Amino acid sequence: MERIASRELIEKVFSLAYCREHVLVPLSAEINRSTNTEKLTIAVANFSYLSSISDFIKKRVNEVGYECQFIEKKAVEIQFLLDQAAQERIINSEGIETYDFSDDAIIDALKAANDDDSQDEIDYAFDFEDSEDEQQLAETIDLSAEMLGSQIQRAAANILIRSTRNNVSDIHLEPRSDCYKIRVRRDGVMQNYVTFPTRAGIKLTACYKNMAGMDIAERRASQDGKIKRKFEGQQMEFRCSTAPAKYGEKIVMRILKSDAETLSLDKLISNEKIKYNFRRMINEANGIIIVCGPTGSGKSTTLASALREKDNGELNIVTAEEPIEYDLGGNIQQFPVIRAKGQTFPILLRTFLRQDPDVILIGETRDPETAESSMDAAETGHLVFTTLHANSAASSLTRLVDMNVPTYKLNASLRGVLAQRLIRKVCPSCSVEKTINDQEIAFTGLPRGTQIRVATVLKGEEKKQRTAERTICTRCSGSGYQGRIGTYELLRVSGKIKNAIKADASTQEIESIAVSEGMLTLKKYTVNLIKEGLTTISELKKISNSEDFDLDHNEKSVDLPKW
Repeated sequence: MERIASRELIEKVFSLAYCREHVLVPLSAEINRSTNTEKLTIAVANFSYLSSISDFIKKRVNEVGYECQFIEKKAVEIQFLLDQAAQERIINSEGIETYDFSDDAIIDALKAANDDDSQDEIDYAFDFEDSEDEQQLAETIDLSAEMLGSQIQRAAANILIRSTRNNVSDIHLEPRSDCYKIRVRRDGVMQNYVTFPTRAGIKLTACYKNMAGMDIAERRASQDGKIKRKFEGQQMEFRCSTAPAKYGEKIVMRILKSDAETLSLDKLISNEKIKYNFRRMINEANGIIIVCGPTGSGKSTTLASALREKDNGELNIVTAEEPIEYDLGGNIQQFPVIRAKGQTFPILLRTFLRQDPDVILIGETRDPETAESSMDAAETGHLVFTTLHANSAASSLTRLVDMNVPTYKLNASLRGVLAQRLIRKVCPSCSVEKTINDQEIAFTGLPRGTQIRVATVLKGEEKKQRTAERTICTRCSGSGYQGRIGTYELLRVSGKIKNAIKADASTQEIESIAVSEGMLTLKKYTVNLIKEGLTTISELKKISNSEDFDLDHNEKSVDLPKW
């Protein structure tokens, strides 16, 4: 008879998050008659890995009154036991039952909220299986007002909680001709989540608008708002935007990260030379430093990490942000842009200059006024950080010239530009190695015979079958990728670069000079990550604008798995 893992026992000894991370599960305890003590059996997936964590496990088991013995089980079996345990409801010390955050709970809440019998033919359907880690937290859940409210409030809160737990960056609630669909962006890629009837979709949209402080009655004009909630001792913030679409209102919610404890340039930038030179740059006494890239490329995270390093208690650091994504703490004063009250980037910058700043962050340079004001601040002895939407470090310079920033100001103020992207990391468990072929050699410049990794991406039907057989990869659930990593290029403004700017050189000419002086391009940085087995040529192709490169390896575009 197969043993069942108890949620109560898991939470008593470890936590679901710890068990999922280390692929282990505590099973039933038995009496050891020779010693008259209870012996707890711990199932682990990898005995060779056990040596590194066994001391902690034994100590923890002893602390809760058990002896410890280990058995080996397959990873998929342990994952199945943990999934079963995750569905259990447990009672905390105050006698309050915690809520179920499973897919079924969301479906039940949406069904209860839908009172339009005419739309019963619309199916409530998740578009993929729940086979990936849910990142359950060990602490007692703080019940929010929404979880104690109506069914639609429960569904709304449930979706936000699950999204925050599962590395989702954006939630899209989209009206269709005969239904509503929720899609989410995870690791930079959009994926389907759940489909449900129109009536429930309208209610869910109204619920989110109410949570964000928007006008529920206004459906024909775009609105912006923010949802702020506290859950499990953590601050949750979502930037919300609505727009009237063909079949109703669409709402998009961007999850704003509030945990600044993990901000570190050491964790973000893997190349030691670029990291060293960027640190030299941010330690300049004055000037302007630009971080560029498209939306969602991690610019704010990089600048937040840089400011945390600058905050030594001896500087007055101020920021103007739209919105404030990280609570940087320390001695850093953060100011939100509030356009409705006239508190724009240029206005805040002028205010900062009257308040004795040493370091200034302007969240985004998007117009000539902000660009020139930032240059002026850098020229008057301040160190200024800002972001710019540009595709490369060299194109940032020509973009500023196009904003009518005088070249003499650019040369006097600009210290350097860091361009960056976020690319997906290949799953280390299910990816396979192959020898690079001729096309890939020509594209990457890697030497013949180089071994590269290829993502094992499962198609929808194959993924469902593997999930049912419990043979799917427990780390990536068949997507072939897990997490993201940054790729960077750092352009330092040298004398030759200044001469090129003065001579109105093109983006290509400026980039050629920078490369001749040792700049590592975004493509070359990514090629190095491919060589290290961290990502794939498919991810490189997404950022390299090479339209004539035809991939010749086993990776396929498929439906993505669930969180």
